[in-house]
Amino acid sequence: MNASDPVDVAEIAKSKAVSQVGINEKDELSIEQAPMQEGTFYSQEDKSGDREYPNDEDLRNLRRVAGKVPWPAYTVAFVELCERFSYYGTTAVFVNFIQRPLPAGSTTGALVPGSDFSNGVPGALGMGQQASTGLTLFNSFWSYIMPLFGAMVADQYWGRFRTIFASIGCALVGHTILVISAIPPVIASPNGSIACFSIGLVIMGVGTGGFKSNISPLIAEQYREEKPYIQTLPSGERIIVDPAATVARIYLYFYMMINIGSLVGQISMVYAERYVGFWLSYLLPTAMFCLCPTVLFLCRKKYYLVEPSGSVYTKAFKLWKLGMKGRWSLNPMRLFKKSGPNDFWVNVKPSHLGASKPAWMDFDDEWVDEVRRGLLACKVFLWYPLYWLAYNQMLNNLTSQAATMRLGGVPNDIITNLNPFALIIFIPIFDKFVYPGLRRMGFHFTPVKRITAGFIAAGLSMIVATVTQYYVYKMGPCGKEANYCLEVEGKYTNISVWIQALTYILGGISEIFASVTSLEYAFTKAPRNMRSLVQAVALLMNAFSSAIGQALVGLSVDPLLVWNYAIVAILAFIGAAGFWLTNYKTDQEEDRLNMLPNSKFEGRHERDEEVK
Repeated sequence: MNASDPVDVAEIAKSKAVSQVGINEKDELSIEQAPMQEGTFYSQEDKSGDREYPNDEDLRNLRRVAGKVPWPAYTVAFVELCERFSYYGTTAVFVNFIQRPLPAGSTTGALVPGSDFSNGVPGALGMGQQASTGLTLFNSFWSYIMPLFGAMVADQYWGRFRTIFASIGCALVGHTILVISAIPPVIASPNGSIACFSIGLVIMGVGTGGFKSNISPLIAEQYREEKPYIQTLPSGERIIVDPAATVARIYLYFYMMINIGSLVGQISMVYAERYVGFWLSYLLPTAMFCLCPTVLFLCRKKYYLVEPSGSVYTKAFKLWKLGMKGRWSLNPMRLFKKSGPNDFWVNVKPSHLGASKPAWMDFDDEWVDEVRRGLLACKVFLWYPLYWLAYNQMLNNLTSQAATMRLGGVPNDIITNLNPFALIIFIPIFDKFVYPGLRRMGFHFTPVKRITAGFIAAGLSMIVATVTQYYVYKMGPCGKEANYCLEVEGKYTNISVWIQALTYILGGISEIFASVTSLEYAFTKAPRNMRSLVQAVALLMNAFSSAIGQALVGLSVDPLLVWNYAIVAILAFIGAAGFWLTNYKTDQEEDRLNMLPNSKFEGRHERDEEVK
């Protein structure tokens, strides 16, 4: 909504309450909610039976709490847990599988009797750190560019539920091929193994992308409330049950389930590769993944589902193209500026065009505002590649760094689990204490502010990694040839691998601020018939990050690893500054954006019935 748009004062007052995202430590999880009738939207003055809706004074003064999360949402969260178990359980062993050679006497990649179980590292193909970093980055790139395809299929053709089912089937095929690539007869031929592995990686990525862009909107859509309402507690206190707070809580605990799945998957598969072989590390996640379609099928009649929207993407593009009429420029910066003036969206509203509006414009003014809000959300995500660049170090280079340190009997790729472990601990702390505490202090911790804090925390984690790598080189028996020392001479730097804990803990805190908020922001800011698309754009930033990471692969080798971490840290801080400077005006609009009137244009039909 632009400054020149007509704004209802009551709506602005209302938005100040609704845009709060932290949950007070006194909030009640057991507050019941009456079912909202499909297609019904309530104004501030609406009352229906015992349901009371707050007026302006209520919104300013009453305490806000989260509503009860519907039980079908928990089943969706469990499905995500299983999928993340399979994905991270599989990818956790990629680095050792690709980088390290077969241990002497091993045919499966596992350590064998007589090996140094205290500091020995499993391996298979022996292709080196640059190859492992390049392939893991490709996996991230591919898995996060495919959500765009999954979003298009879901929003316009199949719907989220059918797309998720098809994506699971595709991913299972990819997992099966990975298992084949790791069986002893195939590992014996490294060229054949890497070819089979690469094919499985591509197929699995297609399925992962289609799944990720649709599972996040599906879980939040199970909560049906769209307007805050008043509830009277047994104590007599009148409170406001706030849908915005509920969605924020849903995504916090959804993210915790993600990390429970990844933690259990990574730990168990790391020990499977160490003591049995890589084939088991790929087989067990495949078996766990089979629970996903089982749970979804059994609960299919209980889910709130959204029908595909048809040509809504085309209409959104035509709307933007109409607004750009007379504003085109070959200069990208000038083009960007011309697409953002206050009158840009006002001029393409149906009420403004009147009788001259084109035939395809069958939507209302409110949908134009929703499209603008969705594009603003996409703009917010544009700085995320620099954030994910820091996060991705945990998937490759930090695992390699751990192998060059004193392990004390701990597998080098087990340490990365400190990241999900930190998230499991800190998410409830942030939900119950940190966010409510900031609110009591009068600090409005909006999504844009939280994301900025996430960039800063990611930069700090990379500073710790830089210092750690510096001392690995300084104290190592071979100086700056730490990996050569390990692979050829079997020597390691006498620094405890647990020094990496601070890097992973800071990374976990950064995810609470940046990654969790991106899920929430994509859902709440997108037009309701384009939620998968906006979520896919958020995920796409990880693909761009992997592309940037490919450009830095040349630094993923001794003696340049200190520069690798230092440059990533600098880029994270540049990202924090650039993100805030380009989005602080959007932050000032947070209240208005949250309280846009609901558009009556859906482009699809909603239903609460079995998918046939």
